[in-house]
Amino acid sequence: NLGDPKEFVVCGMGGSNLAGDLLEIVSPGIDVFSHRDYGLPPWSDVRLKESLIILSSYSGNTEEVIDSYWAGKNKGLAMAVISAGWRLLEIAKHDKFPHIELPDTGIQPRSALGFSVKALLKLMGKDEILRELVGFGRSLQVLRAEELEDRGRELAERLKGYIPIIYASERNYPIAYNWKIKFNETGKIPAFCNAFPELNHNEMTGFDINDTTKNLSERFIFILLEDSNDDHPRIQKRMEVLTKLLKSRNFKIEIQELEGVNIFHKIFSSLLVADWASFYLAQAYGVDPEQVPMVEQFKKLI
Repeated sequence: NLGDPKEFVVCGMGGSNLAGDLLEIVSPGIDVFSHRDYGLPPWSDVRLKESLIILSSYSGNTEEVIDSYWAGKNKGLAMAVISAGWRLLEIAKHDKFPHIELPDTGIQPRSALGFSVKALLKLMGKDEILRELVGFGRSLQVLRAEELEDRGRELAERLKGYIPIIYASERNYPIAYNWKIKFNETGKIPAFCNAFPELNHNEMTGFDINDTTKNLSERFIFILLEDSNDDHPRIQKRMEVLTKLLKSRNFKIEIQELEGVNIFHKIFSSLLVADWASFYLAQAYGVDPEQVPMVEQFKKLI
């Protein structure tokens, strides 16, 4: 029994905490907060006790998430765990906290997004959305996988030699952030993201290049995730105007339209293009698209 929490706090790092962000697109107004740090959010004890703390770690060994677990347990908070095993799942079972054990397929956490989304929906009691997602999963042919792979491969050819900057509306920022992570982890390249309209008030001025700063910006390429069905008309106008301004400054622009028969189709078809683009970039650069050796090296050093 998970009670009736007013809010949900998803504690997770990297690919294990992408699902919470995406649920804000699927169900706008859902009270979910993504915590990417040690401990717990700096909330009052009253607010924390009214929340469900969800510890998400695909590997089960994420240091920050385990620290959040102990912080929540020490405060006597309502908690639940999502993991494929190891330390986090062991202590959750021992302490008799609710948990969902994900299939341990050996894939990277960023590739387990579908599992994570379903698990989160179940813990949050969003059964209607979960049924919709499961129904979508049973008809995956709607994704047109071969077509999306072709789009990703062609995009990778145009991105080679450049640093991607992914822009989307604030609503669709989690999708842009997913794109960034895929370029970082799979493609092993620098990549950055931001959201409209905030970037129009600061970041874009960094690309108002002149002769003395041109060499700082010449390797950037912009990917705009456009959503003509759901983005605010003024956001669409901002994207259109920024595209013209960037092109006039000789920047390369890639437009990726977010579209689909439903919200899940929109999200996952876009992310599949990003998956394939980052995969083919990894091949082009001669790097391993799956493993993340720098992350493993960092973990050993700390």
